[in-house]
Amino acid sequence: MNTSSRTLDASLSETVRRTLQDYLDNLGDQEASNVYRLVLDEVERPMMEVMMRYTHGNQSKAAQCMGINRATLRTKLKRHNLL
Repeated sequence: MNTSSRTLDASLSETVRRTLQDYLDNLGDQEASNVYRLVLDEVERPMMEVMMRYTHGNQSKAAQCMGINRATLRTKLKRHNLL
């Protein structure tokens, strides 16, 4: 991994960390629940949208870029009503 990739990863990680902390801080008296699923849903859908645009709708390329198999990608696209 080159320095640029490490910086990008750290930046994404830090953005998620800050956003999640803000979310929890703003809950007030409410109890946090299903945070894991919430975070996955909030990140996964835009990632699918961006990757499908980036690959011009080529599911095989998108799956390869994401490091998942095509069947998994299709399942996730259906789950998020992107197919």
